[in-house]
Parts: sequence; structure tokens; C-alpha cells
Amino acid sequence: MKIAVLAGDGIGPEIVAQAVKVLEALGRDGLKLEVEEAPFGGAGFDAHGDPLPEPTLKLAQAADAVLCGAVGGPKYDALPRPQRPEQGILRIRKELGLFANLRPAVLFPELVGVSSLKPEVVSGLDIMIVRELIGDIYFGEPRGRRANARSEREGFDTMLYSEPEIRRIAEIGFTTAVKRNRKLCSVDKENVLETSRLWREVVSDVGKKYPQVELTHLYVDNAAMQLVRAPKQFDVIVTGNLFGDILSDEASMLTGSIGMLPSASLDAKAKGLYEPVHGSAPDIAGKNLANPLATILSSAMMLRYTFSQEAAARRIEAAVKKVLAQGYRTPDIHEPGTRKVGTVEMGDAVVAALQS
Repeated sequence: MKIAVLAGDGIGPEIVAQAVKVLEALGRDGLKLEVEEAPFGGAGFDAHGDPLPEPTLKLAQAADAVLCGAVGGPKYDALPRPQRPEQGILRIRKELGLFANLRPAVLFPELVGVSSLKPEVVSGLDIMIVRELIGDIYFGEPRGRRANARSEREGFDTMLYSEPEIRRIAEIGFTTAVKRNRKLCSVDKENVLETSRLWREVVSDVGKKYPQVELTHLYVDNAAMQLVRAPKQFDVIVTGNLFGDILSDEASMLTGSIGMLPSASLDAKAKGLYEPVHGSAPDIAGKNLANPLATILSSAMMLRYTFSQEAAARRIEAAVKKVLAQGYRTPDIHEPGTRKVGTVEMGDAVVAALQS
């Protein structure tokens, strides 16, 4: 199993190192892995003047899966837009055809107390957000800046979806729902946007193939409200790139910390890029404070979705649950009465739990 490791910037190298440590522990138990690293994001710009250098892209294309950290930082904020670290993420998604983003929001029972909502509202939370990843306003053309007739500056972006793009992500949403509790909520803004009117029509049409799945529709503003009012009403949510970006971050706070949320970005053949939902957190980089569990859980998703190694994926998830039950906590999820540890110590604890 060939894995391209793109650690990125800020806390990226620290958290990715812990996930690799966990994978290597599984390797000692017989899981055959081949890991190769390359610069990406700000590190790619520093090394090659490009957030997605050609050698990095070739490595990612040749690999079976990509394990990614986080990118960005203040030192890159003044760069021209094409050279910003975040453009590396957008480009690699497009280059690899990673159109389906799976973001689970699962609340471990041990972390009920650190959720921003009351325990009775979030206990047992288990939502899967299916986000379309390479269309919508992030990629639509035309886009740019101009002066209007009054010589005032304007910026413009194009929200654009084709029927095939909607159809294929809807299929992912429905097949995911079939494997879970057979409930799918499609989120759009059909009352305002032509893009969303097409979205709802196509999703509804795809739904005819899945009569066993209960399909509902919500406007994105209502969906955002419902996520904090009664989040357990949701099982699988399918939505576009922009709305999914926002809703998945909102859902992350229901779980106690954005440092707990993994993600998978898949192509049509289940090749994937796996990364934590959170950013590069440059303010705590190098201080052994970052939570590596989202990245470790992303590696479990990699084993499940790309390599079909369900038993190995479950071992990682069980190890994470065990260390939480043992009271290990990084600062973002620390509560009185639990044991505060750093990034490296948390990684070591997961490895120890794997081997026990």
C-alpha cells in the first residue's frame, strides 16, 4: 500500500508524524505499507515556489492514497493567490479528481462534557456529511475583480454545478445512507439559487433508485440551525462544496473539538486524500500542543475506504476510544480530572493501546 505523505505547514508535520507512527505499528503486525513524503502547501512554496510542486503532484498521482496534514500560515498571507498554500489543496483535489468528501462527526462518549451543547442534545451523535468537493463557487468560472461603471471595485465568483456533478455526489450520499440508517438530508438554497434548484431536482431524481432511503431537503440556513437545535435528527447529509465547508465545521464543534474530526476525499475508484478537518494552527506549531487524533482517525478512514482493511481501521478507532477512556487529553479537549498530554504523548498512547 503506497501512501504519499504531505505533512504541510504549522502543526501539520507534528500530527502527521503521529498518524504515521500508528500506521507503522500496524506495519509491524503485518500490514504492508510504503510511505514517501513530499513538501506541500507553504512548505512546497518554500522548497519550489509552488504550493503543489510537480514532484509532489507526481508522487500523489502514483500513490494509492495521500495522507495530508494542514497548510497555511501568516507568512504566506501576502503571496499572490495562485501561490497561497490553500491553492495547493484545491489543485490537488482537482488534479486527482477527488469529488466526494466524507466528514464524519462522531461524539465519543468520553468527550460529552467538552461539547459546546448540552449532553442530552449531543450524546450518541453520529453524522456523516457528504460534501461535493471540486465544483461550486470554489471552482466556477468566470471569477475575478473589476471596476464597475462608477469606478468602484467589485469581486465576483460563479456558483456552478452540472447535472453529472450533482448526480455522482448524490449517488455517494445515497449509497452511504444505505449502509447506515437509511436517512439522507440534502441541503441547498433552492428558494434563492438556480444552482440549488437544479441540485434538488437531480438529487430527487437519483432518490427514485433508492426507495429504501428516506430523503428530505433543507435550506442551508435551516440546516445550520437544526445542527445546533437537534443534531441527532441527522444521519447522512449531502450538500455542495460551499455549504458543506461551512456545515462540516459547525458539526465539528458538536464533537468537542475540531481536533477530533477526520475526513476522506475520494475519486470514483476510492483513491483518496485523507486529512484532519482543522487548519495549520501556526500559533501552537512546534509546542507539542496539537491534537493528533483527527489525523490518526483519518488514517483509519484511509485503511477502510481505499485499502478495504476494515479490521485495521477498527483497531485504530478502538485504540483512540481506549486512550480517551483512560483519560488522555490534549489541551483542546482537556477537562478537570483528566490527564493533559502533548501531541507526541497522545500518539504514543494510541500506539500502546494498539499493542495491548
